[in-house]
Parts: sequence; C-alpha cells; structure tokens
Amino acid sequence: MSFLHDRNAKRYCYFLFCIIFACFLLGTGIVMLQGKALQKIMLSHDNAIVTSLIDQGISKDVIAAAIANTDGSETGESFLASVGRTEQTMPGLIPLISQFQHNLAHDMLAMGIFLGILLLTGAFFFLWERERLYQQAADVISGFVEGDYSKHLPQSNEGTIYQLFAFIDRLATMLQAENEAERKRKEFFKETISDISHQLKTPLAALAMYQEIVEDEPDNAHAVKEFSAKMRVSLNRMEQLISSMLKITRLDAGNIVFEKRAYQISELVLHAVSELTTRAVSEKKEILMDGPMEDIVICDMEWTSEAIGNIVKNALDHTGEGGKIKITCDRSLYITRIMITDNGQGISPEDIHHVFKRFYRSRDSLNTQGLGLGLPLAKSIIDGQGGTIAVQSSPDTGTTFTISFLTKL
Repeated sequence: MSFLHDRNAKRYCYFLFCIIFACFLLGTGIVMLQGKALQKIMLSHDNAIVTSLIDQGISKDVIAAAIANTDGSETGESFLASVGRTEQTMPGLIPLISQFQHNLAHDMLAMGIFLGILLLTGAFFFLWERERLYQQAADVISGFVEGDYSKHLPQSNEGTIYQLFAFIDRLATMLQAENEAERKRKEFFKETISDISHQLKTPLAALAMYQEIVEDEPDNAHAVKEFSAKMRVSLNRMEQLISSMLKITRLDAGNIVFEKRAYQISELVLHAVSELTTRAVSEKKEILMDGPMEDIVICDMEWTSEAIGNIVKNALDHTGEGGKIKITCDRSLYITRIMITDNGQGISPEDIHHVFKRFYRSRDSLNTQGLGLGLPLAKSIIDGQGGTIAVQSSPDTGTTFTISFLTKL
C-alpha cells in the first residue's frame, strides 16, 4: 500500500471513497423517493377502485375489508387472469408499474449522469496531474542524457513514484561524478603526455647533436668518448623521466595496489637510504637517524621507501659539502610522523607552495641535478596510502619534510 504515500494517489483514493459514499447516499435517497412515489401510485389506484365500487352501491364496510385484506385465493387469481393480470403480463402493459418504472429509470439515469461526470472529472484531473509530473520527469531525464545535471527530479512527496525519482536522481549524480572523473582523467593524461613530450625534447635534441658530432669525427677518439658519455647521461635522464612519469601516472590513476604491512621505522628508513649512503660519503655529507626508530608504521615497504629516498635525494641535491640529513620520528595517539631535515640552502617563500608540482624547478635549483619529479612522486605515493606530506623551510636554515600516517590502535 506504499502508493498511498503518494499525495496525488491518496487524493484520488479519497475522491473515489467520496464517490462511493455519494452513491450510497443517492441510492438511499432514490429508494426513499421511489417508495413515496410508489405509495402515491398505490393510493391513487386504491382511490380509483374505491370510487368505482361506491358508485356501484357496494357497502363501505365491504370495500374497507377488501382494501385491508392481504390474503389471496385461487378464485381471485383466476379472475385476475381473466382480465389479463398475471405474472407473465408485460410490466409495460400495467399502467401503475409502467409509471413506477419510468420514474425509477429517470432518477437512476440522472444519478448515473451526475456520478459519471463527477468520476470522469476527478479521473481527468488525476491523470492530467500525473501526466504533467511524467512530462516534467521526462524533460529532466532527457537533460541527464544530454549531460545537463542542473535540474533534479521532483522529490517533495512520498510514494513509489517519488522513490523511483530519488533513485534516478542518485544514478544521475553518480553518472555526473563519473563523467567529471573521466574528464579529469582525460585532462590528466593529456597534461601528462604534454609534459613527457616537452621534457623529452631537450635530451632528444642533445642526443641528435651528440650523434652528429660522433658521426662527423669518427677518428677522434677523445670526441667520441666525450660525447658518448654525454649521450649516456641523456639516455639515463630519459629513462628516469619516463620511469618517474609512468609511476606518477599509475598512482594518480589509482592503478597501484599498495601492500600495507607493519614495519619498524628503522627498517623502512634503512631500506630507503641504502643506495644513497655511497653518494653521501662521496659528497662528504651525512645521513643520520636520530631518536627511537622502533615505532611501527603501516605502509607499503617498497613504495614508501622510494618516497623517503626521493626526499633524501632532494636534500642531498640542495645541501652543500659537510651537510647533514637527519631522519627522526615521533608517535602520538593517532599519528606516526617521519621527519627528514637538512641544513641546506632552504626554500624561498615564493617557491615553497610549488615544490610538489611536476617539473617545477626554482631559480636556486637550476644548477642542481634532478628532474623535478622526485617530490611529486613522493607526494603521490604517500597520498595514495592515506598519509600526508608537508614541508617547512626558510632560506639558509634548511628544510624539513614531514610524512604522517594514521596510527592503527
């Protein structure tokens, strides 16, 4: 009976109930009126019989007894049959019955016409209102098909039809979100392809130039060796660029499934910097772990190690000889933090809000190595695992990157 929650359906049911009640009242009224009419006809008939009998000199006592008599006999039945009054006689041939039938038919016809007009009027308004609602819904759904989600289906009332509208509206919201996500994915891949194309132009142009020089001087061993080394550097740069961009693209597209487990922070950090210690020693820099590192963090070992490694690489790039990169951690009731601090040149205020943008290089970084992808990749890795990464820095005082993960209690 959920359709009764629909306001229009409820009104129509009330209307039908009123029609039924009106039929009952009119039927009762017609029965009473026809009873009165039948009484009048019977009195008129009795008057005619009494008048005829009195005119013939019949005693009034006999006439009164005859009128009050309710018992019939075969003699009376035979007499009536002789004058053509039997059960087989057509009612229309009996004036009194014919008159009663005529009056009854007239009243019933009038009642039927009145109730019919009332019922048709109510049904028309109900169907008109329903058609208007359907047309409104059709216009909105047509807009959904064409990509216009600015309008919504009516949901101001209860009932099955409005529940259906609510489900369609939810479906439209999901489609809108999916379309928006698809649009953003297309824009993202378009920007990614554009970035890769732009960044590959320089090493490709360099490779072409180096290759021409080598071809022009095949007998110059020094030139061949020098420019072959430069070609190797350009190829390594292209390999790093393509590898980093593919990782960022996969992370941003949600195609990476992180295998999270519990690891000690010391284990995670050692795995992250294992390949950077040699570089640090050769550049006369130090990578230090300070404080208790036995705390547990829930993460993907390989990906999180790469994120930490990228931050440490960035610190090495921007720290001079004798510099120190210190890795510490702390734990609160809900958050575990890993801090990577260097005492390098720091980041200027106008650059600090751009450090996680792909290919961004500040004016102070133009002479340092790097592609401008290490920090964006680190952010994508940490964000993809539900963590956060933040940076604090000021010129000539060093930089601190803070990686935070929720603590599982």
